[in-house]
Amino acid sequence: MLVQNTLIGDFVSLFFPRYCLACSGPLLKGEDTVCTGCISNLPKTNYHQQEENPIKDRLIGRLPVKHGWAFLKFRKHGTVQHLLHQLKYANHPEVGVKLGLVYGKELADAGFQNEFDLIVPVPLHISRKRQRGYNQSAKFAEGLGMAMHIAWDESISIRSKTTTTQTRKSKAERWENVKDVFAIDHGVTLSDKRVLLVDDVITTGATLESCGQHLLDHGCKSLSIACIAEAQ
Repeated sequence: MLVQNTLIGDFVSLFFPRYCLACSGPLLKGEDTVCTGCISNLPKTNYHQQEENPIKDRLIGRLPVKHGWAFLKFRKHGTVQHLLHQLKYANHPEVGVKLGLVYGKELADAGFQNEFDLIVPVPLHISRKRQRGYNQSAKFAEGLGMAMHIAWDESISIRSKTTTTQTRKSKAERWENVKDVFAIDHGVTLSDKRVLLVDDVITTGATLESCGQHLLDHGCKSLSIACIAEAQ
C-alpha cells in the first residue's frame, strides 16, 4: 500500500507539479510549501540569540515581556512580504504552519522548548476569521506548538470588536484602534501559565501590547512575544 501511494503521488506530481509558495519553483521530493533554498535564504533576525533586541526594546515600559522575538525581517517586495501575502490573502494557511515549524525547531534547538506552557495567537474578530477561513497567527502558533511540543489555543483570547486595518496608521492611531478590543474567554484561567503570545507582523507593537495586557491581567505568570516578521 505504501509503494502504491508513493507511485500515485509521483504520478499526480508529474501532471500537477507542486510549487514553492515563495519562489514558485517546483518542490523536490521531501519538500513542502517552501523549498529548502528559500528557507535557507530567509532574512532571519536571530533575535532569540540576543537577550536584548529591537523587539524587546520596542515594548520596554509598555509590556513586561520575558522574551521578545521576531523570526524574520519584513522588506517591501521581498520574500517575506510575498509569503505573508500568500498566508493572509491567497488562502494558504500552510505557510503559517511551515514558518512556525521552522522557527519552532530553531527555538527548540536553542533550548527554549521548556520556557512556555501555552502558545496563544493574537485573535481575529469572528467576522474577519469567517471571511478568511482561518486566523493566520493561529497557523503560526500551530507550527510552533508542533515543533516545540507545546500546547496552543486560539480560543483563550478573543477580539470583541472589529477594527480597521493598522496599515498607514500612526503609532497613536494604532493604539487607539486596538486598546479596548481584546478580552479573555469566560471561565478561562491563566494562573501560573507561562504564555508565548504570537502574531504575524509587529510594527509599533500596539496590538501585542493590548492583547498581552489582557493575558497578564488574567493571571498569566510570564509573557513572551514571538512574531513571524518585524516591520520597520
